[in-house]
Amino acid sequence: MAAIANLTIDQGATFSSDVTVKDANGNRFNLTGYSATAKLAKGYASTKTRVSMTTAIDTDPTTGVVTLSLNATQTAALDATRYVYDLEISSAGGEVTRVIEGLIQVRPQVSI
Repeated sequence: MAAIANLTIDQGATFSSDVTVKDANGNRFNLTGYSATAKLAKGYASTKTRVSMTTAIDTDPTTGVVTLSLNATQTAALDATRYVYDLEISSAGGEVTRVIEGLIQVRPQVSI
């Protein structure tokens, strides 16, 4: 079962958040040979607003750290509302595991 964590993004600002993947015993998961993907959407079944987040596994994959990020242009294009997101890791053998999910609240920027 995936962990749950809610995030906040400031519209129009660069966003970055580190996620530490842990195994069933609470130890950092060795991500050697894994890839990661993350996406956000306005709703679980929404097909209109789906955004792929940039994911980067730490240069030392034994730390279990995956960084999620969006650039300022990407966050500016988001509506100031609530989204859902998840992060999945995939093994070299093709096994996919959802490791974290939750809500993202996008806070509006001041319009000019």
